[in-house]
Amino acid sequence: MTEYPPPTAAAPAAESTAAAGSTGRIVLLTTSHRVAPGVLSWPAWQTLRAADRVLCADPGHPQLPYLREAGIEVERAAPDAPALVDACAGGRTVVVLPGGEGDQRLTDGLARLAGSGRVAMPALELLPGSYDLPGARLLDLVQVMDRVRRECPWTSRQTHRGLAKYAIEEAYELVEAIEAGDREELREELGDVLLQVVFHARIAEEGGDGSEAEAEEDEDAADGRETVGAFSIDDVAGALVTKLIHRHPHVFGDAVAETPEEVHAHWQRTKAVEKRRESVTDGVPVGQPGLALAAKLAGRARAGGVAVELPRGEGIGYELLELAARAEAEGVDPETALRAAARAYRDAIRAAEGLAG
Repeated sequence: MTEYPPPTAAAPAAESTAAAGSTGRIVLLTTSHRVAPGVLSWPAWQTLRAADRVLCADPGHPQLPYLREAGIEVERAAPDAPALVDACAGGRTVVVLPGGEGDQRLTDGLARLAGSGRVAMPALELLPGSYDLPGARLLDLVQVMDRVRRECPWTSRQTHRGLAKYAIEEAYELVEAIEAGDREELREELGDVLLQVVFHARIAEEGGDGSEAEAEEDEDAADGRETVGAFSIDDVAGALVTKLIHRHPHVFGDAVAETPEEVHAHWQRTKAVEKRRESVTDGVPVGQPGLALAAKLAGRARAGGVAVELPRGEGIGYELLELAARAEAEGVDPETALRAAARAYRDAIRAAEGLAG
């Protein structure tokens, strides 16, 4: 978009109109589609009520019903830049509601007029009527995922089981980006992991495993009835929020935890009450890599005060078990340590081949 002199911050209507003099004032009132329509800032409402004219080219603009309800008359008009400048003659204030994609034609035209030096330009102000909160783009992600699930031939046929391998793959790629210290790669891989969460949550809205057979058998969703076992991304996020608050009473409550060790101890106590597990080994996924599994079991036994000797046997497996348990006791992640050593080995191989690291 062509650049033009930066707009000033929107001032109170009466003050700004007086300052603009006979050239008037143009206010471009922008809003975020991620914020509920009708929820506008107080300066936006002040400017709308004091404006001489409010213009909007889009008859379906989400703010229109709420502006009409507030008694603000909105004209359906799409003036070009010269016409808009003329509309401000005599010190009038004109508010323009651009569409969701903005109005580049209008802003480019205003920039050309301002740059020509041949036109007495009205004051030009950009007034954000609503702002995105942190995390607002997650709403876009949910909407895009919903549409892709409905309209993409490949995505619409995926199931939880079919996608499981990708979750593992993306997690490993994330670990690699972290260990490599590549910030750009880290951002991308975090997005890929987030995609897995949103993808599975979208499938879960349909209930079952998300397979076509189940979708054909279960037409409750089409009738507006609740599908058994279904949940949404909001359910996932809500449960996570509840868990975080419950397990951080030193942040959200009156409990005291002054060291990471105290925080960890409280977390484990709370988790034990929530899960009501019979064994310290309950909940440890046995499908994880062997060294990580061995270290996790050793850590659970140590933290739970279960005194048990490591099993003895012949073979490399028992030796690796002993090494993993020792690493865990010393505060070393054996998987991370082995990957670091393996990368060094890889670099040595490439060096021997005469290749760069």
